[in-house]
Order: sequence, then C-alpha cells, then structure tokens
Amino acid sequence: MTQGIVMKATDAEGPQDVGRSLVIISGPSGVGKTTVARALPGRMDLALSVSATTRRPRPGEAEGVDYYFISREEFQRRISENRFVEWAEVFGQLYGTPVEELERARRLGKMMLLEIDVQGGIQIKRKFPEALAILMLAPDDKTLKARLAGRGTDPPEEVERRFAQAKEEIRMARESRCYDVEVVNDRLSAAVDAVVSLLQKRRKQA
Repeated sequence: MTQGIVMKATDAEGPQDVGRSLVIISGPSGVGKTTVARALPGRMDLALSVSATTRRPRPGEAEGVDYYFISREEFQRRISENRFVEWAEVFGQLYGTPVEELERARRLGKMMLLEIDVQGGIQIKRKFPEALAILMLAPDDKTLKARLAGRGTDPPEEVERRFAQAKEEIRMARESRCYDVEVVNDRLSAAVDAVVSLLQKRRKQA
C-alpha cells in the first residue's frame, strides 16, 4: 500500500501553531467516523476539512462537500507540486488533504476537523504533534464485521478483505502511538457527545 507525506510548510506559522487548530478523527472502514464527523459542525463552530480522492462519487455525494473528486493523473500532478499535507492509497484509490484546507481553517480562525484514514492520521500527527488525534473504533469485532457486511454491496470475500484491513489499520494506529484517545462508537449519540467533550476541552486549552 503506497503512502506519502509532504513536509512543505503552508505558511509562516510553525507546525506547533498550526497543529493546535487541528483535530484528527480516523479509523478503519465500518467504525462510523464519517457519521460522527458530519454531526459535529451542528454542535460546535468548527471547519470540516474536505479531502481529494480519485474514486468516483457515491450516490448523494457532492463535489466540494464530501470530497474533491479528481482524476488519478491530476492527483499525481498535485503530489508532484507538493499540494497535499498528506496522502495515501487505500483500496486502490488515492486520498489526500489539500494544503488549501489548512489555510482555509487559519483564515476562518476555527479548529479544523480532518476525518481521514489511519495512514493519513499518522502522517498529520507526526507533522503536527500538537494536533489532537482521535481513533474511532467499533465496540467489538462482531459489530465491525456486521457493519461492513451491512452495506449489502460487497460479496462475502470482499467483506472479509475489508475486515482484515480494518484490523490491520487498528494495529497500525495503536503501534504508531500517534493517537491521543480512542472513542468507541457503540451508540452514535454517545460517540458524538464524547468527541464534543474532547473538542470543548481542547478549545479551552487553546
């Protein structure tokens, strides 16, 4: 699995200054990180980072809201131009956080929430140690596998492959020691409340 990180500074601020405004939520497919992340702007005044991806839009997804959908050629061109803070290849598709997203958060003077995969979360945390990194988890393996199968769009062998990948991502996240806290998404409302509490504490410390 290909992965990369761009170490180019986005502005005159140092990594510590930028990092204080960054909140990372990541975890493997099936833990509900996207659902939790989408619920947060309604509870707190923060900016939600929009990633770029080479995968095709899913039904209901909007350009510039869910993702910036670009071609693989365009994505690779932007890599060569140092236009991603982090990027990774996941299940054959490229995902990355544009440098412009961090600049947008700085202009708005808000915390920036990055809902990204584990590879990207590790990269961001290593570049910006002051960022708050949250690892989202399912309550147990049985629930995780059921959520992956619940989409109803993948054959059993694909569900097993995604489950194995999810377990590997969790192992990678924990061994990296980059995540500050783990939040178990058993009930959505409780998981959102837990993350809101973490962000409120973070804001008071800023």
